[in-house]
Amino acid sequence: MFVYADNAATTCVSKTAREAMMPYLTERYGNPSSLYAFAQIVTEDLANARATVAQCINAEPREIYFTSGGSEADNQAIISAAKLGAKKGKKHIISTKFEHHAVLHTLKKLEKEGWEVTLLDVHEDGVVRVDELRDAIREDTCLVTVMFANNEIGTVQPITEIGAICRERGVPFHTDAVQAAGHMPIDVKAMNIDMLSMSGHKFHSPKGVGVLYAKKGVPLFNLIEGGAQERGKRAGTENIPAIMGMAAALEEACAHIDENEAKVSALRDRLIEGLSKIPHCALNGDPVSRLPGNVSFCFEGIEGESLLLLLDAKGICASSGSACTSGSLDPSHVLLAIGRPHEVAHGSLRLSLCEWNTEQEIDVMLKEIPQVVSYLRSMSPVWNELLAGTRQFIL
Repeated sequence: MFVYADNAATTCVSKTAREAMMPYLTERYGNPSSLYAFAQIVTEDLANARATVAQCINAEPREIYFTSGGSEADNQAIISAAKLGAKKGKKHIISTKFEHHAVLHTLKKLEKEGWEVTLLDVHEDGVVRVDELRDAIREDTCLVTVMFANNEIGTVQPITEIGAICRERGVPFHTDAVQAAGHMPIDVKAMNIDMLSMSGHKFHSPKGVGVLYAKKGVPLFNLIEGGAQERGKRAGTENIPAIMGMAAALEEACAHIDENEAKVSALRDRLIEGLSKIPHCALNGDPVSRLPGNVSFCFEGIEGESLLLLLDAKGICASSGSACTSGSLDPSHVLLAIGRPHEVAHGSLRLSLCEWNTEQEIDVMLKEIPQVVSYLRSMSPVWNELLAGTRQFIL
């Protein structure tokens, strides 16, 4: 049986999205910047898609900018706030230690260019403390950027409280909502969000398209120069088919958000309960304040890559918190941020579910994963040392 449990990496494009895209791949192929009637039909459709996305997060259509994805949206939001701050003599930015690399690498670049960055602790439960955020804000703080929900361990941050503090202190607030959009209710006005990033392929839309929400009055600086598309803030002919698919997918997701959240959360909790019975393992992140579909564990005495390969052989698609690049194995910065030791962080597994997953698929994972973990431990010198008492158990 094939089990796809890596929806945090990407999702299957829905029938709704595919059907919304097809006319713009076949019949309505005009360039929305052209003036003739054939193209102006597409211009109107683009405006309607913008209004649809805006409605899903309680924004205004003119506050929605279409991008190539979440990474571009993150970059433009952060760099815009940094440049605006510099003009006012403010070059301090606050974020967290476990942001997506689209945020952390952008902040690292800004540090090299003279900005100062404070990265907040996320503690063992993977949740920012609002008091620590409040204490970190300074007179020269030009931006607070905190992800809505973590892509690896799924913990949801107190966005409404963070937004309220930022609004009170007059500091722009950006949130990377790539993992939350379409899966949790988002209200940019109620949550006091000034800028927000999302990526279509996380909610059954095609890849290569995303959104940057920027509240009216929040200046944006161009990353891409050229034409006057996206009200002069993002040059390049719009990816109309992908935008149409994304708008349709987001509208569908938001229309069913409560029922999907209830179904997926139940599957998640059953999976967590079953995997928790494996000896010497630990759930990563807060068990309650987490995304509906996120299940993240560390298993002591094994390597995550081996676990993934054996699960793949059994038809289960998952991911690990550790990344192997150029022969160098580095543990996840997210797991290190919540205090997992290196040797434990290497044995991580992320299973991410969506509304298309089934109870039968949970049964398969609850059968296969404990067997694979046991098999890998039987071959592990580290596990043998733990059993012999020459090395101490951590979990």
